[in-house]
Amino acid sequence: MTALLRPAIATDSNAVGDILYDFLEGTPWMPRLHTRRQTRKFCATMVARGWVSVAEITEKVQAFLARDGQFIHALYVARGKCGQRIGHQLLRDAQMKETALELWTFQANEGAQRFYLREGFQEVERTDGQGNDEKLPDIRYRWERGTL
Repeated sequence: MTALLRPAIATDSNAVGDILYDFLEGTPWMPRLHTRRQTRKFCATMVARGWVSVAEITEKVQAFLARDGQFIHALYVARGKCGQRIGHQLLRDAQMKETALELWTFQANEGAQRFYLREGFQEVERTDGQGNDEKLPDIRYRWERGTL
């Protein structure tokens, strides 16, 4: 399924926040650190900074990618839309705009690990999680053009 990719605008902030919040709430190993309202506010800040691209299907935001230069802060797909290559489309768009990308994902998120490896990312570091808010062990991945 092909999605319309576009820069997020202020009115997308709640939809972006809801996608992130729904992932957090639906993931048993994630600690509950923020309310839906706080998550929406955080996403509104990312949108205001110009970091967020959204994937729209039938005029509804179904996924988003937040990127500041070469660093991907977030890539999330709406519940029920995973496996439809929407995240792949957002990531490819970012890869077309940068020569290298980096991101972190949690070690417990095995689906994300498989996705990023499949998309040409290489693992460069593992931590015990003491440097992130969730205190969960994580992995830093890097992609460089030419590794696709």
